[in-house]
Amino acid sequence: MNPQATRLENQSGRAGGAGQPLWRPTPQRIAAAHVTAFRQFVNHRHGLQLDDYETLWQWSTNHLGDFWTAVWDSAGVVAETRGERAYVPAESMPDARFFPDARLNFAQNLLRRHDDGTALMFWGEDKVRRQLSWRELHAEVSRMQQWLAAQGVAAGDRVAAYLPNMPEAIVTMLAASALGAVFTSASPDFGAQGLLDRFGQVKPKVLVACDGYFYAGKTVDVRDKLAQAVPQLSDLQAVLVVPYVADALGTPLDLSAVPKAQTWGSALGPYVAGDVHYAQLPFDHPLYILYSSGTTGVPKCIVHRAGGVLLKHLCEMRLHADVHENDRVFYFTTCGWMMWNWLVSGLSQGATLCLYDGSPFAAEGNILFDYADAADFTHFGTSAKFIEALEKAGLEPAASHRLATLRTVFSTGSPLVPEGFDTVYKRIKRDVCLSSISGGTDLVSCFTFGTPTHPVWRGEIQAAALGMAVAVFDEHGKPLPEGSKGELVCTQPFPTMPLGFLVDGSVEKGRDKYLDAYFTRMPGVWHHGDYIERTVHHGYIIYGRSDATLNPGGVRIGTAEIYRQVEKLPEVAESLVIGQNWPPGTYNDVRVVLFVKLREGLTLDEALTARIKQAIRDNTTPRHVPARVVQVHDIPRTKSNKIVELAVRNLVHGEPVRNLTALANPEALEEYRQLRSDLESS
Repeated sequence: MNPQATRLENQSGRAGGAGQPLWRPTPQRIAAAHVTAFRQFVNHRHGLQLDDYETLWQWSTNHLGDFWTAVWDSAGVVAETRGERAYVPAESMPDARFFPDARLNFAQNLLRRHDDGTALMFWGEDKVRRQLSWRELHAEVSRMQQWLAAQGVAAGDRVAAYLPNMPEAIVTMLAASALGAVFTSASPDFGAQGLLDRFGQVKPKVLVACDGYFYAGKTVDVRDKLAQAVPQLSDLQAVLVVPYVADALGTPLDLSAVPKAQTWGSALGPYVAGDVHYAQLPFDHPLYILYSSGTTGVPKCIVHRAGGVLLKHLCEMRLHADVHENDRVFYFTTCGWMMWNWLVSGLSQGATLCLYDGSPFAAEGNILFDYADAADFTHFGTSAKFIEALEKAGLEPAASHRLATLRTVFSTGSPLVPEGFDTVYKRIKRDVCLSSISGGTDLVSCFTFGTPTHPVWRGEIQAAALGMAVAVFDEHGKPLPEGSKGELVCTQPFPTMPLGFLVDGSVEKGRDKYLDAYFTRMPGVWHHGDYIERTVHHGYIIYGRSDATLNPGGVRIGTAEIYRQVEKLPEVAESLVIGQNWPPGTYNDVRVVLFVKLREGLTLDEALTARIKQAIRDNTTPRHVPARVVQVHDIPRTKSNKIVELAVRNLVHGEPVRNLTALANPEALEEYRQLRSDLESS
């Protein structure tokens, strides 16, 4: 092995298992974990001796019917019937079926508690503090369900939410799914066109929206966006507006410009709370419509099945996240990101959901940790970017906050680099299970996850998720050995494979697009599009999206490998890297181009450029070193905070970016467009 390769391997913390993990669970924690009880349950039921997580995972992927039946039974799924068949394979992976004879209701499995314990807590920056008991949540869902039914909403109809991450969003989803309606949502920072790009495709019968929201101390009014969008949603029967801003500020609410609009209170007020009625529906009945990021075209509408989402989320909440009754579960998310749908499923465990809307850096960067102390979070979920920003801001909640009850930290959205692991253990809490997780909107769940019974190794996701036959393949569809980088694939069916993409109101019409997205490149397996490696600890390292993978001189490089080195430099706030076809207009080779956003007041000069290149060269390989380093004012990103490498690459190559409404800061792209001629000339 050459010295540079050795240096890179040691830096990433995966040198043949050398060194010590950052965290190990205590014997008491292992004994109390849901996954320990589940393994014993499986052993007893099937006469097995599965001794550890790895053997349990192997069994779960080789015996899909038995495994998902065990998840169903151990979690106590409420259903009219489960049926005899647990798993029906098919010649084509997307045609496999789970529990085809079952009838159940998703909302019923989330609303099992009826007591005065706290179901929902909500902070809206420093403006709003609210909470609902389980009894109050049932009452709100009952009233909402009655109102929806009065609007003619029935099983299969679409109900859309344009709301912050607040209790009314969860109430709307539960009431809609109790009826068998399909729920879809977007965050209120989407503009009118972004709203129409999504909801215009799914044709909702009802829209539930807010009047505005708070962010970084500012009040944002969205009524003008509603006034533009609502007339173009021709199937709408009614618009229900939550007076979030008006109530918080004590101001009157004028909805005269929004057609068909009425306030939440005036609409639901006449209905008397009673029992929630749960339609018993097939396992594959549609539950959610989620949207692809849509930076290269109109977002794809991804339809997810109720039973699949329920079963997979039960598996993840119980066996991976180890959520118990009365836990306090938080994830920083909006209603436009799949982590909101994931978070809501925490209700299935009788846990309290801690909701937040606003800037994560309010209160001088401390708002989320203030909330964690006030609410006694047991689980804290965030993005890798937030953890990186915490380090750069010099915040140290471990010193400024108690965080006494916190036992798990989740990170997702982009790869968490090894230094991000250090930040969690140095600046947040020493005794915590850091679960770096990875999946996607495509499956509204995860391929790789944490486990409370495993040690945490620096820079590594702990394990493949149970029931998920994760493998690493080369570009030609052949399995790669441990320690090799390649494509993330799943070789066996799983319950949250989408029903399909909705095209012209039909999943059948979207079948070709669906197959093209996941099954065409590597026939017979799900090809996810992540560039990944399996480690000696049976964990995983993700190096970015494989469609953004760089290929200089024919050598594949994950973008995360470069970001890790660049963003360690104190001068660099953020960065974005692409592969530029070189020479321009040809496909002979690719050169690496790095864009850097520097700390305020700094300018990229020759000395800093040299330091950036040297840091990359010293800690990776010469092929990672960018041919050009270019200073920019901003890094374009989606509304769920993912940087958009492909959009920038398109601009540099003179190709269009078709859907600017998916971006949080579309104005940032103009600078890259103007850089094209400079990048082509040198």
